Amino acid sequence: MSMDKFKAYRINEVEKKTVAGFVDMTQDELDPGEVVIRVAYSGVNYKDALAATGAGKVIRRYPCVGGIDLSGTVVESADARFKKGDAVIATSYDIGVAHHGGYAEYARVPADWVVPMPRGLNLFESMALGTAGYTAALGVVRMEANGLAPANGPVIVSGASGGVGSIAIDILAGLGYQVVALTGKESETDYLKGLGAKEVKLRQSLDLAKIRPLDKTLWAGAVDNLGGDVLAWIASTMQQGGTIASIGLAASPTLNTTVLPFILRGACLLGIDSGYTPMPLRQQVWARLATDMKPKHLAGMTRTIAFEQLPTVFDEFIKGKAKGRIVVDLAA
Repeated sequence: MSMDKFKAYRINEVEKKTVAGFVDMTQDELDPGEVVIRVAYSGVNYKDALAATGAGKVIRRYPCVGGIDLSGTVVESADARFKKGDAVIATSYDIGVAHHGGYAEYARVPADWVVPMPRGLNLFESMALGTAGYTAALGVVRMEANGLAPANGPVIVSGASGGVGSIAIDILAGLGYQVVALTGKESETDYLKGLGAKEVKLRQSLDLAKIRPLDKTLWAGAVDNLGGDVLAWIASTMQQGGTIASIGLAASPTLNTTVLPFILRGACLLGIDSGYTPMPLRQQVWARLATDMKPKHLAGMTRTIAFEQLPTVFDEFIKGKAKGRIVVDLAA
């Protein structure tokens, strides 16, 4: 198929401006790698929207096919770990930012970046989870390893209606945690409670202009997608020995806080890097997503779009209007 043309959504830079659109490519134009995959599904993440619109400088090489995650079926493999017909997942590393990604009907990636589809997940479900679901689950796994347990107390999830937040709520509730969803969207209260949140707290109810170094202890754990003042407030309200998974910066990359929550309450701030997780841990997290961490409401939080609709959804993420997960169907 090396000369057969297929459809791809490619991001380029013209006169220092980001320009993205559909093009025809051949396999010869794909980046090096041992595994060629017929892509079935990809996802849309905040990082994808930043890349495709140029709103964030995340692309490290032009031109680059977008899409930081994909699932599909192996059509060629030079690595004995994978054979033709295998269902696989590929996310993270340089995919979609410095290596042609999932927004194409075919992808070629290094074998060391490929995860065999775990029993209990299919091609669609793995991208309904995608990078967002993997990141949420990685955060929970890291917090558990740091001592978090349902008996410790409530867990707060900020940026609750987004992809990572939605899946984190579902996972945590399914594991028996008391989950509090923090959101700026009062209209999503029923949605968040439907995912398993026991309480929905509105971000506008917080006085973020007056964050005390140590405030009333509230949370045994926290999944933070926002950064900035919200993360500073969360840190000030952690219980003794509480643990925070810092996952995103949708509000701000800046963190103005003190060391007091960490040295007087023993709180821990865990940085969650889903991009370069060692493969043994990566496979462990995907196995959990296929078993005890598999969200119960994944279908309800997921919207599927055709490949040609892809450019129409990026604005939702840039303007903070995205909800749940969007899956791109490349097999239709």
